[in-house]
Amino acid sequence: MRMTITLLAALSPITAVAQADTMSAAIASLEAGVICPPPTVGSTPAPGTLAGTTHLIEDEPPFVSPSQRVPAVIGIGFGIKSMATDPFGLQDVTITVTHPPMGPTAATTQSFQTRIDGTAPSLTFYQFDFDYELVQGPWQMQAEKDGEILFTTSFDVVAPQAAPDLARVCGFEELLS
Repeated sequence: MRMTITLLAALSPITAVAQADTMSAAIASLEAGVICPPPTVGSTPAPGTLAGTTHLIEDEPPFVSPSQRVPAVIGIGFGIKSMATDPFGLQDVTITVTHPPMGPTAATTQSFQTRIDGTAPSLTFYQFDFDYELVQGPWQMQAEKDGEILFTTSFDVVAPQAAPDLARVCGFEELLS
């Protein structure tokens, strides 16, 4: 499993504030959606994840869809673009991803540390890298700092056939047969 954190956020502001189950006043904007995998520039340790690391990226990919219904296809990613109300941003934010049981330990949660910028959106997303990650059902991403829940957003991971256009959007058609 690979969680992803941006190194450099996009310079254009997010105007949408929607799609969160909960969102605190510490978050100025939030957008959820599906992405195609960006090139990685490295990884960082994330001991609270099954893979033990997260991808680092330089260029933030656009959402290819604002959908929170995600096809279970290797390479597809989904996540959150959020921006803090405080222009100095929020450090030491814990992201927890909750999902159906996966992997050899049947893990249902994974977590890692990140920051949320206050001048440009910060992207955090989950990308399907391994077959064992393709578990269908409800998934949730939650951001927390010092005991305060900053946001909670739900996704529904479905069979590729349940969202065929979205399953093909990143060019992974050969994985669908």
